Amino acid sequence: MNTLGTAYLESAIKRFLTYKTLGDMTFAQLEEKDFHFTPSEESNSIAVIIQHMHGNMLSRWTSFLTEDGEKPGRNRDEEFSPPTAKKAELLALWEEGWRCLLDTLRSLRDEDLLKTITIRHEPLIAIDAINRQLAHYPHHVGQIVFLGKMIRDHSWQSLSISKGASQAFNQDMQQKHKH
Repeated sequence: MNTLGTAYLESAIKRFLTYKTLGDMTFAQLEEKDFHFTPSEESNSIAVIIQHMHGNMLSRWTSFLTEDGEKPGRNRDEEFSPPTAKKAELLALWEEGWRCLLDTLRSLRDEDLLKTITIRHEPLIAIDAINRQLAHYPHHVGQIVFLGKMIRDHSWQSLSISKGASQAFNQDMQQKHKH
């Protein structure tokens, strides 16, 4: 029997994986140098965004139910310093962060969802903490995709429905789900 808590966790995991996949599909289109491109002085590169997400994910999801989500060893400001890491190193950080998040979510039980946890000493129920990150990470993945589109320009391969293809996509979906 699927409980509401189990259904919520499955849904959250599915949504997180959707955004991870968008990042993965963007990275597959980029060259080494593209990870360090910044459109302006105040902008973050994809490398910086990955570095920040990694730091945030490890801090938030390690010992999720028992320790504050802002770990004492985290240096958030340092996450926004331009890294010298290569593409492979950045992708390893990306994977490590997502693995920490997903392993934690998969370990949670219904009764954990209403427990009070803290982030920066602010008490939140676990569901709210999950929702908070479900809003935070897609924001950054959107930045990654936008930068990827900007960098690749006309050679960008769409990650969703291409311009002018909505009607055909909807027809395909209708056929797929007719059964």
